[in-house]
Amino acid sequence: MNPFTIRRAGAGERDVGLIAPLFDSYRQFYDKPPEPQLAAAFIRDRLQANESVIFLAEAGGDGSGEVLGFVQLYPSFSSVAACRIWVLNDLFVAPTARRHGVGRALMEEARRHAIQTGARRLTLETVTENRSAWTLYEDLGYVRHEDSTRFYTLELG
Repeated sequence: MNPFTIRRAGAGERDVGLIAPLFDSYRQFYDKPPEPQLAAAFIRDRLQANESVIFLAEAGGDGSGEVLGFVQLYPSFSSVAACRIWVLNDLFVAPTARRHGVGRALMEEARRHAIQTGARRLTLETVTENRSAWTLYEDLGYVRHEDSTRFYTLELG
C-alpha cells in the first residue's frame, strides 16, 4: 500500500464530504440502511458543535488523496476516577485499506490525542462478532473487562 497520512478533520464541508461516505459504510457494517444525508448531517453536527474529534487516514502524503479510514472520539469524564476520558466510539477502515496499518495508525493517533488533552483513559466497546478488531485492540494494550461491569441502554425515542 502507498503511504498515507493521518490528520484531524475540520468542520468544513470538504472534510464532512470526505468522512460522510465512510461513516455511512461504517453504519451499514452495523446493519443500518444506507443514509448518506443522515451520515453527512451527523458528522457535520458533531464537528461544528465541537462534540467530537475525528482523525482521517488519507492516501498519499499531501492530504489530497482518498480517505482510507477514520476514528471518532467523544469527550467524557469519569466521576469515580475524577478525570477526563475519551470514548473511542467509531473506527472504520475501507475494505481495500485493511491489513495495511491504517487502523493501527488511527488508534495510535487517538491515543496521542487523549494524552495531549490530559485524559487518563481511552474507552471503547465493540460487538462480539467483530473479532478482527479485538486483536488490534489487545495488541495496542486495551484490556477487556468481561465481568466487571454490565452494559445497559435505555432507548429514548
